[in-house]
Amino acid sequence: MPSFDRRGFLKTAALGAIATKIAKAQQAFPNIILILADDLGWGDLSCNNPASAIPMPNANRLAAQGVNFTDMHSPSAVCTPTRYGLLTGRYCWRTRLKSGVLWGYDRSLIEEGRMTVASLLKQAGYATAGVGKWHLGLGDAEKADYSKPFHPAPTDYGFDYYFGIPASLDMDPYVYIENDRATEATTASTPGKNSPRGVFYRPGPMAPSYKHEEVLDVLTSKAIGYIRERAKTPQQPFFLYFPLTGPHTPWLPGEPFVGRSKAGTYGDFTVQVDDVLGQVMRTLEETGQASNTLVIFTSDNGADWKIEDRERYAHLANGTWRGEKADIWEGGHRVPFLARWPGQIPAGAVRGDIACLTDMLASVAAIVGKPLPKDAGEDSFNQLPALLGTAKAPVRTDVVHHSMDGYFAIREGDWKLALGLGSGGFTAPKSVEPAPDGPAGQLFHLKDDPGEQYNLYQKHPEIVDRLASLVEKYRKQGYSRPM
Repeated sequence: MPSFDRRGFLKTAALGAIATKIAKAQQAFPNIILILADDLGWGDLSCNNPASAIPMPNANRLAAQGVNFTDMHSPSAVCTPTRYGLLTGRYCWRTRLKSGVLWGYDRSLIEEGRMTVASLLKQAGYATAGVGKWHLGLGDAEKADYSKPFHPAPTDYGFDYYFGIPASLDMDPYVYIENDRATEATTASTPGKNSPRGVFYRPGPMAPSYKHEEVLDVLTSKAIGYIRERAKTPQQPFFLYFPLTGPHTPWLPGEPFVGRSKAGTYGDFTVQVDDVLGQVMRTLEETGQASNTLVIFTSDNGADWKIEDRERYAHLANGTWRGEKADIWEGGHRVPFLARWPGQIPAGAVRGDIACLTDMLASVAAIVGKPLPKDAGEDSFNQLPALLGTAKAPVRTDVVHHSMDGYFAIREGDWKLALGLGSGGFTAPKSVEPAPDGPAGQLFHLKDDPGEQYNLYQKHPEIVDRLASLVEKYRKQGYSRPM
């Protein structure tokens, strides 16, 4: 396995030249806007899947103006673990959450003192804000009390300001949070809903003014307002973390988007998500901030697009990759990733190198020239050279995958090993007991078999052993050093 210095971005002349180029061109660090869609599939974007039944002109424009990473992976096939990994540069299975997701009343997951993308950028002089779905727990009690301030809250993790909802759009309590508290008492309630397909949310307490169908618009208005406000102080760069609530269930597209796709309600809601991206891009242009803003658009995991959805609509939300959200197969964790930074990222670039959303922390650290401390981002790789098109070799040689049920896999080059049988997620069968003389896991060669149909586990025991040993090594230590 080739040896690369994954974190020493200030130790090489090549990366030093990148920093010099950035400083000369901008005379200031760029604004950074990170838009994290919720359950958006790799194949929803026609820049990845030309046969997509969902028009997403703004995503396509972003891809044409920047770079498209076609082999980007979320650190988990479900929500909470990905959000933890993206913000901290650390796999969530190193925490108390070994599988599944948090719920609306769960305590905070991010450890006290752990560096996040927001806290790193705040140290570098950025104004920092988050708007959208948090889903990383609130407070330190076993059950969050929404009548009192929360600590820890998002503002304890590097955000100067945060406005959003506690968890997923289908999880109670249904209320907005601002900084360290709920904005309203949950004195109302909802019986929930589970019909038609995708229009699902659980019963539970709700704030009187809360309306599920308005949440994405409310969040977008807050984010746009923040971008406009920051234009008044251009001397200070800003970071906006904008985790959306769609197209996760409930699928509730606004009236202007109904019927805009050929993929039903899901497709229409996804068109609305693309419109949110477009509003951000237009606001940057209108306020004169587009030229010095790095815009990233990605997703927390694959789409919740089931076999019956594929049978009903001529649309492959996860492309031709096998499986869906929650699964260990590619459809569960291969996600869209587009980035635009005018004058720095070449327009229309496509990168096929392996990458992971945990790489955000080290990459952002490289942008601001701030070395990561030894106790931060142990699963984060600096992808700035890949973003800028200056990398001489792949930044990563491998990546660990994780399913909803805590099922591990590893990808190295074209080989992928899953340490078990079944999907480990939503697709049946979730798990399979090995036959006495059968394979105990799944080994696929993705170049020859991108659909993960031919299990080569018993044909290549030497590859199985090597990759299984790598998984064990990475589980015991970070990529770059023992913990």
